[in-house]
Order: sequence, then C-alpha cells, then structure tokens
Amino acid sequence: MKPKVYVETTVISYLAALPSRDIVVAGHQEMTRAWWSHRDRFQLFVSQAVVEEAARGDAVAAARRVVLLEEIPVLGLTADVEAVANRLLRAGAVPVRSRIDAIHIAVAGVNRMI
Repeated sequence: MKPKVYVETTVISYLAALPSRDIVVAGHQEMTRAWWSHRDRFQLFVSQAVVEEAARGDAVAAARRVVLLEEIPVLGLTADVEAVANRLLRAGAVPVRSRIDAIHIAVAGVNRMI
C-alpha cells in the first residue's frame, strides 16, 4: 500500500507559479517539481482548507492551482480536526496568527498522513 501524503497549499502554489527570479524560491519550485514527478508513489490528499486557499488571489494563478487539485481526494474539516487545531494553538505549538497551519497539521494528523 502506498503511503498517504497530505499535500499542503504551498506545494500546489510552487507547482503552479511562474518561475521565480529569487534563487531560494526557484530552488523550492524545482525541488517541488522533482517530488511531484514521483507523486504516483503516494496516495495524495488535500483538505478543504487547501482547496479554499488555492482558489484565492489572482484568477489566472488560482485557476492553475485548482487544476492541480482536480484528481486529489479532499479531506473534510471535521470536529476532530478543529479540536486538534485548537489544542495546537492553545499549547503555543503553532502561533495564533497561523491558524491555517494548525488546521493543516491537524488534518494530516487526524487522517494519519506522512
């Protein structure tokens, strides 16, 4: 059985973005594309939060991001996910201003992703 992997919005953003002139960002884009070319080794999943984030912003860029998500199963933002995210925030494991990151971590954890 293939390992289950939660794909966070940053991965989709790097894949859909135009090539960056910033050397660090360009490196991240290249590493992401290299990993993506081997994605068939994994069962990929995203959450409803990823879908919503990917659809925001510039319409052309958002359309490129949304296309990448079309065949990836979407995990819901359940009560268990909310509870774990809230615990992460209360414990200070994730800054309060980064609630979306707590949600991503919670989705991955609740659904036993790697």
